[in-house]
Amino acid sequence: MSGSDTRSGDGGNGSTGDEESMRTLALDDLCEKFTRLNADAVDHLQHLVASWGLIADLSFSDLLLFAPAKDEQSRFVVLGLARPTTAQTVYADDPVGNVEEDVTRPYVARAWRSGEICAGDTLIPRLGERVVVKAIPVRYRDAIVAVMTIESLPTTGRRPSLLERNYVETAEQITKMITAGTFPFSTEALEAQEAPRVGDGIIRLDGKARITYASPNAVSALRRLGVKESIESKTLADLGIEDTALRTAFTMLAPVSEEVESDDSSVAFSVIPIVESGSAVGAVILARDVTDIRSRDKLLLTKDATIREIHHRVKNNLQTIASLLRLQGRRLASPEAKRAIEESVRRIRAIALVHEVLSREAGEQIPFKAIVRPLLAMVEEALVSSEANIAFTIEGDAPDLPVEIATPLAIVLTELVQNAVLHGFPREEEGHEPSGEVQVRMAQGDGIFTLEVIDDGIGLPADFSPAEDARLGMQIVQTLVEGELGGEIEIEADKGTCVRVRVPTAEPLASE
Repeated sequence: MSGSDTRSGDGGNGSTGDEESMRTLALDDLCEKFTRLNADAVDHLQHLVASWGLIADLSFSDLLLFAPAKDEQSRFVVLGLARPTTAQTVYADDPVGNVEEDVTRPYVARAWRSGEICAGDTLIPRLGERVVVKAIPVRYRDAIVAVMTIESLPTTGRRPSLLERNYVETAEQITKMITAGTFPFSTEALEAQEAPRVGDGIIRLDGKARITYASPNAVSALRRLGVKESIESKTLADLGIEDTALRTAFTMLAPVSEEVESDDSSVAFSVIPIVESGSAVGAVILARDVTDIRSRDKLLLTKDATIREIHHRVKNNLQTIASLLRLQGRRLASPEAKRAIEESVRRIRAIALVHEVLSREAGEQIPFKAIVRPLLAMVEEALVSSEANIAFTIEGDAPDLPVEIATPLAIVLTELVQNAVLHGFPREEEGHEPSGEVQVRMAQGDGIFTLEVIDDGIGLPADFSPAEDARLGMQIVQTLVEGELGGEIEIEADKGTCVRVRVPTAEPLASE
């Protein structure tokens, strides 16, 4: 075959549809499709890929991960790419999924066959230029399972700075651990979104935990913790900084993270032990000043607690209003006036239930199902006598809804269940208590929340029209659903009554 690399068996240099599809495959999918690696080896590579951004930043280079293709050992599949945040990338295009010949990747082939680190510069045909390559055998359980390359463009004669030299030396220490099979660590978490970055600060320690180098940002982080004196050759304990994480990392030979606070400052430390021959010969500490982040977190917690307290007070005030209305209702002689007061009390209690949930939950989203059962219990207690045999059931599930949707929906549900009890199961005469079932069904799909209240009562009159219904309850339902929530109402009367309410939850609400 020609010296140019191939992707998914395609010999051309242009991007094909197959190449594009390869880029969307996860590492385990690529391994299954192109290699003979077993599940444990793939898991080891996933740990490596989850943590190798650190190496890319420290080495100022791109990282590529290769494994032999299952069909022949002279071809290697690119399983992963990491670009540095500390330098310009070599690869503007994504090579993941490419299948490359060993003649175009001589150092990869040599490292794979020898099990030793190989380095030099080589022409990458697809790039059309020479690239400095260091090929690192990836060892797992005494076997080479892949090769990781560190690749960069040739540098000029500029002398690297002290920071650059320490970064590169640290990267070399970690790559030796990769070849020895001691990196990545088996206990290392795959998710590292919150991990400190190299640019935040790096501290190098020797085998006795003494500081041999600290980057300017790391020095600034230590200053935030109150360190004023010189830090060279000092331990963290000498500087008055808690070193539990460091001692744990040295003992367990595993990375440990810890957040240290001093006065109003907070610094996150991630300790990575440097392991040789089964013992720690040093460590790297990534230090990140998280003072501003923690200050914002505290403000958010304070704000959240304040909002919950407001909801709690609103709930109490609404309950007080409901109690006053009940007292007023007891003094009324007119049955119609009493019913109006009782209905108003139930509406107020429905709103109070929403605020009660908000007083317990963080944020402005409400698990709507959490207020459905209390609402049904409230209506049952108020309208269903102990002799009646009316069952209330709930089916389906409801999403978390914003308060501006949940509050009017709570009132709508109260009105619909109340109507189902009062008009679906009227008490015809003394001694003949009604019986039946009221169902509340909920479903969410395509940005629409559907709420149904179904009863198997006497049904609706043949000439019933919601638009012409003069009862206040139905007018409230229509106003809230169609006017405030931008939804729609359907009513079916067949062996009972079904009122179906649909409201959008993923789109902007209709303007009031």
